[in-house]
Amino acid sequence: FESGRGVVQDVVKAAELYGKAADQGHADALNNLGRICKEGKGVVKDVVRAAELYGKAADQGHADGQHNLGRMYEEGKGVVQDVVRAAELYGKAADQ
Repeated sequence: FESGRGVVQDVVKAAELYGKAADQGHADALNNLGRICKEGKGVVKDVVRAAELYGKAADQGHADGQHNLGRMYEEGKGVVQDVVRAAELYGKAADQ
């Protein structure tokens, strides 16, 4: 629903479905919901929640989640800026 491939695009519905899958711990859904929270697509923009969701995906070894959380730390969005932590997360993502 997010991209509208094969269905009418509906980012609100996409956020709802990502949320249901994220509640079950699905790493891709956690990462995707984090991204739309960061961007404010289909949900109220919330960079703190985005960082939390990226963190849950990253904890599962999700490379995109690690990279996205790294960017949050690098930029100080939703978390206290920490370039050392950002570099660690980028390294973990790159190792995969």
